[in-house]
Amino acid sequence: MRPVAFAYPGDLDTRTGGYAYDRRLIAELKGHGHKVALVKLADTFPNPRERDIEDAIAQLAAVPAGHAIVIDGLALGTLPADRLATLKAPIVALVHHPLALETGLAPDRAERLAASERAALATARHVIVTSPHTRETLVADFAVPQGKITVAVPGLDAAWRQAVLRRPADPPLIVSVASISERKGFDTLTAALAAIADLSWRAVFVGSIERAPETVETLKAQIATAGLAERISIPGEADEDTIRALYREATLFALASRYEGFGMVFAEAMASGLPIVATRGGAVGDVVPAAAGILVEVDDVEGMATALRQVLTDTALAARLSEGADEMGHTFAGWPNTGRLVSDAVAAL
Repeated sequence: MRPVAFAYPGDLDTRTGGYAYDRRLIAELKGHGHKVALVKLADTFPNPRERDIEDAIAQLAAVPAGHAIVIDGLALGTLPADRLATLKAPIVALVHHPLALETGLAPDRAERLAASERAALATARHVIVTSPHTRETLVADFAVPQGKITVAVPGLDAAWRQAVLRRPADPPLIVSVASISERKGFDTLTAALAAIADLSWRAVFVGSIERAPETVETLKAQIATAGLAERISIPGEADEDTIRALYREATLFALASRYEGFGMVFAEAMASGLPIVATRGGAVGDVVPAAAGILVEVDDVEGMATALRQVLTDTALAARLSEGADEMGHTFAGWPNTGRLVSDAVAAL
């Protein structure tokens, strides 16, 4: 099997869906017979310094021609295309979602990122994406031929399939899992929760509080101003066992993302039997069917509040959505299938 150099920025153990995907893909490629060498790039991507770019290109240039270079999109999109085109080994781009679609970017910065990523993707021999939505976006907006793209959705471990173990707490527990950042829409979710403060519930927002500290402080102030400090907790990151335990006690999973390239947390929550209340941001509609949850438009506070109220007060609806979520959770393939798709793409270079 063709050896693979897998290039990623920062710490591979970072608890995000993107890094979790990278970790599992590396393990699966090894399981499919590929020798995988890790190429650690600077943690400054996607905002690299010049020396970080030079270091990245030097490491990638050292990869022999007989290998394949899989480059995580968090770094690929900001590497100069003219330098990428000189590499000896063929490039396989791994795009979780386009960099220019990150929430909060200034328009000129978004335009520069889009142009840079479009040029970088043109140097790739093949492109791996994690959802049909991202494939459609790359074809329509980044000039990537559809035949050059493989959709390899994240796998799902059987340990998440725990619907029969659910024992919802009283008062109802609303769980949200994501890094606290502007793109994840916790401000929208908090405003929606404030609108249903007349109901009995408590909520926990699980995720990193270190990557966007200003967003975290603004969110805490919003929660305090709304008088919800005793009802909404923000404990920081948690391991999978802790999250699974929360899902067993939860009444529903809620997340108001402004954009998702896939959204592994939705698959995990559905496999745990949780009804979903979320937005249609990015690929969420690919992941969450109407039978499993209620989706509203991005930044629609009123719609989010109405959906939360419906699930919390209509036990028959909650039961139907829980059953639909459980059924959807059983449709997700395991990680070996994800690895096989990428392995086949690498072998076909």
